[in-house]
Amino acid sequence: MNDPRSDSTPGRSGLSRRLIPMTGRDPEEHGRTASPLELLFDLTFVVAVGTAASQFAEMFAEGHAVQAVTAFVLAMFAISVAWISFSWFASAFATDDWLYRVLTMIQMIGVVVFSLGLPAMFDSVEEGGHLELRAMVIGYVIMRIAMVLQWWRASREAPSFHEVGTANIRWTVIAQAGWIIAGFAPLPIAAVFVAFAVLGALELVLPVLTQRDADGTPWHPHHMAERYGLFAIIVLGEGVVGTVASSGDLLGGGDGMHWTWNAIAVVISGVGLTFGMWWMYFLTPFGDILARRRKRGYLFGYGHIPLFMGVAGAGAGLHVAGLYMEHHAEVSGAAVVLALALPVGLYILMVYLLHTLLLSATDRFHIVLVTLTLATLLVAVLLATAGVAIAACLLVVMLAPFVTVVGYETIGHRHQQKMLAGLATR
Repeated sequence: MNDPRSDSTPGRSGLSRRLIPMTGRDPEEHGRTASPLELLFDLTFVVAVGTAASQFAEMFAEGHAVQAVTAFVLAMFAISVAWISFSWFASAFATDDWLYRVLTMIQMIGVVVFSLGLPAMFDSVEEGGHLELRAMVIGYVIMRIAMVLQWWRASREAPSFHEVGTANIRWTVIAQAGWIIAGFAPLPIAAVFVAFAVLGALELVLPVLTQRDADGTPWHPHHMAERYGLFAIIVLGEGVVGTVASSGDLLGGGDGMHWTWNAIAVVISGVGLTFGMWWMYFLTPFGDILARRRKRGYLFGYGHIPLFMGVAGAGAGLHVAGLYMEHHAEVSGAAVVLALALPVGLYILMVYLLHTLLLSATDRFHIVLVTLTLATLLVAVLLATAGVAIAACLLVVMLAPFVTVVGYETIGHRHQQKMLAGLATR
């Protein structure tokens, strides 16, 4: 009897006992969705994002705001680039055979090793004098060894993508050599930061260096939109984690039944803010836009990096608020609210910016919504500066994403439909 798992068609459920030629997926494959392996891979990034957010919250609460922001930006940039590298390759070439799975597992090991190096990096930024990147670099090397092997396989088994595959191998190896030098050579901290900036820029231009046009690999537009949406949800989970971390010690007594005003406000604002940010993100039909404008794939992919930073930063900001209300912070109330309002503002601005750039269309109504949103966040900071309770200020911040939600559900959805209709005719 034939085993259905031996079917060589990419995307079929089950594991093939033999290798499936990595010839490239159909970019118009009907019903393409994220695979269980991709979801499992994403879970390793929960640890990385959670570690970065926790380290940021503790360092910021101790009064080292500049160092906390610097280390957090470095961490989230590296996390985002690592996830992006795997996800775009998987959309184009995933076979889900045993070799593909094993190499993915190796990448997951690299993510865990990278995550274990984050606390040392944060500590080094706080102390100054050097930038500790060794464990993070080792994790990246492990990830990239597996990625190079994946590209080597694609370059051999898919002749039409041989040039793209070999170019990715070449530039990935060059980038990793640079990271090893930056992480292990006894360089001054200023030189390491410069090296990080240069190598980070190299990571961002890798698709440009390896592909002659936007259609260089057969990635699937709706699949990629779903993958980014799922990763956004994972990062939004930090908002829930931050809410729990903020409210746990605010409950009087040990039975969890003595609710204070602060605890109630934190739970409402934390969950409400996370929900509002989730609602706002999925108002934009990224999959439909990418299906019509594949050349915007690069902008979509790397434009999400500051967006992810804003989402994770919001969760970390909620944690900072909890530490402040538990009297474990050495910063002012205004600084606490600012630690939440700034990443929320960054997130909202990036959602609008991506919407505008991907559609190549502006909307005056968006200017009104963005202005009201920023005004809401400013009011929260001003209230904190005036001495208003932090819990009340958090509730004001929570309202920011709902400005867009209400605007879209009442008026904005009609504007977006017109934009999409115009896009279809271009």
